[in-house]
Amino acid sequence: MADTIFYSPDIKHTHQLPEQESQHCVKVLRMKEGDKLTVTDGKGFFYDCTLIQAHHKHCVLSIDKEISQPKSWNFNLQIAFAPTKNIDRIEWFAEKATEIGIDRLTPLLCRFSERKELKTERLEKIVVSAMKQSQQAVKPIVDEMMAFDRFIEQPFDGRKFIAHCYPILKRPLTKAYNKGENTLILIGPEGDFSEEEVQKAVNLGYEPISLGENRLRTETACLAAAHTIHVINNLK
Repeated sequence: MADTIFYSPDIKHTHQLPEQESQHCVKVLRMKEGDKLTVTDGKGFFYDCTLIQAHHKHCVLSIDKEISQPKSWNFNLQIAFAPTKNIDRIEWFAEKATEIGIDRLTPLLCRFSERKELKTERLEKIVVSAMKQSQQAVKPIVDEMMAFDRFIEQPFDGRKFIAHCYPILKRPLTKAYNKGENTLILIGPEGDFSEEEVQKAVNLGYEPISLGENRLRTETACLAAAHTIHVINNLK
């Protein structure tokens, strides 16, 4: 596999790189016809390819070999979070979570949300870049922002947790979660979920959890939750 990985979700059908990837290939890396490169479709496959036509808008490739590369964890992990006002923090979380391993990222609009809107195009680019950098072939799903009440009513095949700071009975995530379980974790805004939101989630099967004694920033809590799940699953 080449050091530089390109992303083309439809590579198997189009045999082309998208414009942004083509521009990086030709103008930045200065690759030429006949050069070898590796492409992922983000769906669990790498493709060893040969560059047939070097064009800054649509590089044409031939596929020499298809290599199955499933994700390295055997559970599903989804983090649903209220984006911070400073978007750089959430972009940092998306990058690091992708490197560690995550299946789905869902921005939430909560009662105390600082950010009411979120354009996901930038998050998509960051997730793709992190996937390539960490040499993975499965791209996490990035959802559009969804209202909290609507989101928690959706079904999920696995354990559902809500992390919050209210002084009510809750278990540490390290003790609540069992190895191998599919997991959905809700992380609130800087001002936390409202008490009403917490109660609604609990009524719909979400289990209250804590992530430690210290109060964490939203993006730190998101990453701590994702990392905790992986650590538990890596224990013998």
